[in-house]
Amino acid sequence: MKFTVLTLFPEIPEAFFKTSIMAKAVEKGIIAYDLVNIRDFALDKHKTCDDGTYGGGAGQLLMPQPLGRALDSVQAYKKQQHVIYVTPSGKQFTQKKAVELSRKENLVFICGRYEGIDQRIIDTYVDEELSIGDYVMSSGELAATVMVDAIYRLVDGVITEESLNEESFNGNLLEYPQYTRPEVYKGLEVPSVLRSGNHEEIRKWRLRKSLEKTLRNRPDLIQTARLTGTLTEEAEKMIEELTGYVTYKNDRKKNRLLRRLQRGNQEK
Repeated sequence: MKFTVLTLFPEIPEAFFKTSIMAKAVEKGIIAYDLVNIRDFALDKHKTCDDGTYGGGAGQLLMPQPLGRALDSVQAYKKQQHVIYVTPSGKQFTQKKAVELSRKENLVFICGRYEGIDQRIIDTYVDEELSIGDYVMSSGELAATVMVDAIYRLVDGVITEESLNEESFNGNLLEYPQYTRPEVYKGLEVPSVLRSGNHEEIRKWRLRKSLEKTLRNRPDLIQTARLTGTLTEEAEKMIEELTGYVTYKNDRKKNRLLRRLQRGNQEK
C-alpha cells in the first residue's frame, strides 16, 4: 500500500513515517510513501501558494494552480488513486472507514492550511472529504497523519490479527482494561481473575469490562452493536446488570462503591 501526502510542511508527517511500527512496515516493503511539497509547484519565485478569497472574508485560501500541479505530478487523476481531502467539513472518519481504506492500493491525502483549498480542486480531484472530529485544527498534516496511522496498521503484515481483534471498536465495543507487572502498584492490585489462569473466567471478565467501559464512555456504540447484531445474549445480560451502577464511574466517592460492587460480583 502507498500513501502520498501533499503538504506545505512535509517535515510534519515525515517524522511519523520514519519511526516505530510504520518505519518497520516501510522497511519490509509493506508500506510505501511519498511526501510532496506543494510549494515546489508554485508559479512564482516566492513560492506563493495562498491568496485571499473571492467575496471577501478573513483568512487565505490555497490556490488551485500549485495544488493542481502537485496532484498531477502524482497522477491523482488516475482511477487507481483514491484522493482524500482532510477537512473539518468532511464526513466523520471512523474505524469502519479505516478498514475500508486499508483495502485500497493508493491513497492520496491533501493537507489543507489557512481557510482550506479552492473548491475547484475538490470538484476536479477529490474522491472524498474526511474529518477526524468536530473541531478545527491549524494543521491538516496532523489530521492526515491520524488517518494514516489508523489505516496502515490494518494492512496485512503490519500488526498481528490477534492484536487487531482485541482492540477498541472491534465488535462496536471499547477495549477492556489491561495490566502488566508489578502485581501491586500504589496499593492497587491486578484483578485476581487475570492471575487465575482460568481462560473462560478471564474471557467473561474482559467482556464485562468492555461493556462497562462502552456504556460509560460511548453508550451510542451499544445501540450500534445491537443494530448490527454483534451483541450476544450473554452480553445483553451483562448490560442489564451493569446499567444500574455504571453511572457512578465519574464520581470519585461513588467510584469506590462501584469497585466494591464489582469485587462482590467477581466473587459470586
